[in-house]
Amino acid sequence: MKDPVTIATGITYDRESIEKWIFTKKNNICPVTKQVLSKPADLTPNHTLRRLIQSWCTLNASNGVERVPTPKPPVNKSQIIKLLNNAKSPQKQMECLKRLRSIASINETNKRCIESSGAVDFLASLVKNTSVGACDDGDEVTKLISDEALSLLFSLQLSESALKSLTFAKNGKFIESLLDVLQVGCYESRAYAVLLLNSILEVEEPLQLVNLKPEFFVELVQILNDQISPKASKAALQLLINVGQWGKNKVKAVETGAVKVLVDLLLDSSNEKRVCEMILMALDQLCQCAEGRSELLKHGAGLAVVSKKILRVSKVGTERAVRILLSIAKYCGSGVVVQEMLQLGVVTKLCLVLQGDSGSKTKEKAREILKLHARVWKNSNCISMAFLSSYP
Repeated sequence: MKDPVTIATGITYDRESIEKWIFTKKNNICPVTKQVLSKPADLTPNHTLRRLIQSWCTLNASNGVERVPTPKPPVNKSQIIKLLNNAKSPQKQMECLKRLRSIASINETNKRCIESSGAVDFLASLVKNTSVGACDDGDEVTKLISDEALSLLFSLQLSESALKSLTFAKNGKFIESLLDVLQVGCYESRAYAVLLLNSILEVEEPLQLVNLKPEFFVELVQILNDQISPKASKAALQLLINVGQWGKNKVKAVETGAVKVLVDLLLDSSNEKRVCEMILMALDQLCQCAEGRSELLKHGAGLAVVSKKILRVSKVGTERAVRILLSIAKYCGSGVVVQEMLQLGVVTKLCLVLQGDSGSKTKEKAREILKLHARVWKNSNCISMAFLSSYP
C-alpha cells in the first residue's frame, strides 16, 4: 500500500487498487462491506496511515525497503478549467495537452476530474478534419495537436456518459472527424480513431454510421490488412461487425475487399482464440449477402479455412463457421460447390459436429446443411463409414 485512501464506507484501500476496482472494472460497491457507493469518486487520503507506512519503510531501510514517496494531491476542477481557458493559441493548446496527459497519468481520480471539467468537449474540438493535401507549417501544427488530442481522449478511458456526449461534440461533427482521421491520419491516429469509434458504438449508435461511405470501409479493411496493433485489429473487427448490421454497409464492406482480408487473417494460425471468433463473426455477417458469399467462394482457401476452424477454436467459432457454411449450402449450392465441400471434408466435419457436444442450435444448422445435399453426399465414397451413422 503506497497511497492509502478511505471511501464512504470507512474502509481504506490503496488508491491504485480501488481506482481500478471503481473506474476500470466499473464497480460501484465497497469490496469489503458490499455497500453501494453513492459517490464512488470520493476518495479521501488517509494521511495517518500513509505516514505510518513511510515510518515503517524508514525503519526497515537497512533491509532494502525503499521509502514510499508522498503522493501528489489529486488535481481539482478549477485547475483544469484554468488550463483549458488559457489554451487559446496553437502553442498554448499543445502545452495544455501535454500538461493534461501528465496529470492523467498520475491516477484514475485525475482522469475523472479532467473528464468532469469540460475537457472532453475541448479535446473533441481539437480533432480536426484534415485534408489530404495539407502540407504548410500551420496545417502541420494543427495535425500534431489533433493527433495528440485524439490520443489523450482515448487514454482517458472515458465514462459511458462522456462517450455518449462525443456523438454530439462539435455540433455532431465529431464522428465525421474520426472517420476523416481513418482516411488521412498516421498509423497511430488511425488506431486511436478506430478504438474510440468502437468505444462510442458500445454505448451509442450514431446515425452517421448507418449508411457509411465506401471510403470508411477501405480504411477499415486497410487497418486489418496493415495489422497496426493487436488492439487496433480487434477494434476494427468489432467495428466491422457492429456497422455491418445497418443499411447497405455489408455490401460496401465486401466491395472494398473485406472478405479476402478476413480469410487471409483466418489462415494465420498465430491468431488468438478471440480474434478467430471475431473474424468468423464478421465473415458470417458478410455472407448474409450474395456479394459476400460470392467473394468467399472466389477465394481459393475460403471454404477450406472456414471448415478447418470447426471444432478447433471454440463453441462460438464452430457455431459461426457452421452458419457460414449453411449460407453457402443454401444459396450457392451448385454442383461444383457441393463437390468442393465434399472433397474438403466439410461433410465429415459436420458429422463430427452432430457427434460432439456443440450447442443444439449449431447441431440443428449442421443437420440442415447435410439434409440439403444428402442425395449427393450420403452415397459418396468420400465419407467414412464411421460417419454415415451420424448422417441425418
